[in-house]
Amino acid sequence: QVQLVESGGGLVQAGGPLNLSCAASGFTFSTYYMSWYRQAPGKQRELVAAITAGGSTNYADSVKGRFAISRDNAKNTVYLRMNSLKPEDTGVYYCHARQYRAYWGQGTQVTVSS
Repeated sequence: QVQLVESGGGLVQAGGPLNLSCAASGFTFSTYYMSWYRQAPGKQRELVAAITAGGSTNYADSVKGRFAISRDNAKNTVYLRMNSLKPEDTGVYYCHARQYRAYWGQGTQVTVSS
């Protein structure tokens, strides 16, 4: 059974940090392209950051220089380190796994207060 379980969301003041984790199980994590998406109220889900199986990363322009995605294949976990958070970073953050199939986590709420 495939599972992606996000954790680490919460309420943080603008300018502060927050670290998200996504624990994966039920598939060969090390071979999957892993991403973080977010969805703000009333908006479409958008890609925040992604990391290939080989460790290459890419980021949305809005988070470049502030967010960092990483993965630990030994722990089947992908991380999103978020710094200098802004109110516009508020939303539900979802973990996504893709290779031949695609999977979504249930999401974790991030709220940045001004």
